[in-house]
Amino acid sequence: MSRRPNPRADLLRQAVAEEAARIMREQGVEDFLQAKRKAADRLGVTDASILPRNTEIEAALVAHQRLFGADRHEAGLADLRRSALEAMRLMADFQPRLVGPVLTGTASRHSEINLHLFTESAEAVSIRLEERGIPHEVVERRLRYERDRLVSYPALRFVAGQQTVDAVVFPLDGIRQSPASPVDGKPMRRASVAEVQALL
Repeated sequence: MSRRPNPRADLLRQAVAEEAARIMREQGVEDFLQAKRKAADRLGVTDASILPRNTEIEAALVAHQRLFGADRHEAGLADLRRSALEAMRLMADFQPRLVGPVLTGTASRHSEINLHLFTESAEAVSIRLEERGIPHEVVERRLRYERDRLVSYPALRFVAGQQTVDAVVFPLDGIRQSPASPVDGKPMRRASVAEVQALL
């Protein structure tokens, strides 16, 4: 027996998706679950079954960017991608790949540039930044592969142009398998320098 459509629940789900997208865009929240919870709280939605999927929130983000200020969004996205290229060229020895909102096109003015680097030594990346006189901090990132497998990696945070870069350092063979996207759970899309240049 199929579930009967519930127009009220569908409208609420759409409203939560749009509010979560607004929170991500305007407040720079990058975590879908956090944005979803804030949106549900603001709209008084307590039924978890009504909460939208991450893909619905991403679709609301894209729709808003197309409707309002598409030219401004495209210009801002191009600036972010140019800064990403600058960072990728700096990290050329580590097979850099761009991932996340700057690659997919859903980035806002608050978005960071997310890179994946590949080397047997995270220290080599730190040394490269020190040689160039670029201040940075070393942090840890936990990325999901399968539903119940999280793996921790070192990451370096620094500034390229005027943008913050968060670069996760994988072992060399990490280039073969991308972690799961927080949006749809599929392997994250990664783009090389040439692919990012082509986007510009």
